[in-house]
Amino acid sequence: MGKISTFISNAKAEIHKVIFPTKVQVRQAFLAVILVVTVISIFLALVDFLMSSIVSSVL
Repeated sequence: MGKISTFISNAKAEIHKVIFPTKVQVRQAFLAVILVVTVISIFLALVDFLMSSIVSSVL
């Protein structure tokens, strides 16, 4: 029983050391991820369109 209580107290101590992001930081990170994913998706769509156009013109 001593090991479990030691584990729980150590877990609580570690949880108090964690720095959680603020709402503003979460919102900024979310918008950054959405922006990057959108830009990369558009870039890959353009590359795919270009490559398919090249292949269809060759064939």
